[in-house]
Amino acid sequence: MNTKPRKVMIIGAGNVGTAAAWALLNQNICEELVLVDLNKTRAEAHCQDLSDAAAYMPGMMTITQRDASDCADVDIAVITVSGGPLKPGQTRLDELTNTARIMKQLVPEMMSNGFNGIFLIATNPCDIITWQVWQLSGLPRQQVIGTGVWLDTTRLRRTLAQALDIGPQSIDAFILGEHGDAQFPVWSHSSVYGSPVGDVWKRRTGTELDTNAIAEKVRKLGFEIYAGKGCTEFGIAGTITEICRNIFTGSHRALAISCVLDGEYGKTGIAIGVPAVLAQSGVQQIIELQLAEEEQAKFDAAAHIIQANIARLPQ
Repeated sequence: MNTKPRKVMIIGAGNVGTAAAWALLNQNICEELVLVDLNKTRAEAHCQDLSDAAAYMPGMMTITQRDASDCADVDIAVITVSGGPLKPGQTRLDELTNTARIMKQLVPEMMSNGFNGIFLIATNPCDIITWQVWQLSGLPRQQVIGTGVWLDTTRLRRTLAQALDIGPQSIDAFILGEHGDAQFPVWSHSSVYGSPVGDVWKRRTGTELDTNAIAEKVRKLGFEIYAGKGCTEFGIAGTITEICRNIFTGSHRALAISCVLDGEYGKTGIAIGVPAVLAQSGVQQIIELQLAEEEQAKFDAAAHIIQANIARLPQ
């Protein structure tokens, strides 16, 4: 019987990091939770506050603050730290330069101190930073993943569920590509228990499914939340928690996350959002879909954008 406590390190105790810590605590995902932040006083205060909340939970969780270099015993390191908030009119790609500089210092330091767990990237631009962390770490590609388009997929299912008056868990629809403006729904593989989403939509609403309008609505949701409250935190915290759960339980469940490709979908040299099966070692396999011609063109366009921005990474 494996009695080793499951340990998650969250690097960055801002809105996303602390919301993820709260979600991990509430869902009893691990036995030890570690917060890392340049502002150690704030990180320690969050630890104490979360520890108070943990006293009301059915399980036991140890919550501590430490440096990122103290990472040799960590199973999953969640990177939420970023180079700063977006300004009006900017996209996630505009965060690249500052965030990449942080990764260039952070990741080698962690590796030199014995980290051999799974990196989970939850900062932007997610796909490019996932690739950079993989390159800097030297770890097998299955141990470096990004939250990618799983949150976007959740938003798509939620949007369809509200219109169809059906639970989102019953809808098998998902986003592929970049976690950004080049994302796209894969309508050719989307269904409600095997019935194409468009058919269910027409029977329910009496109208044709406007796939472009739905795709645009889902793409804008994150920015609408950001504009209204200055950040997004709870949705991505749920995404982080869901991925950690599936890794720890070895669920072999497929999620649409950012993975480093090595020939899948005819691509190498990028990390991009694709369906991937998660196990305790990270990504066990990447599922390759036969995309419709239009979808393949969108995938190629997203891959091109990611490759172009990987070329911008500081050497």
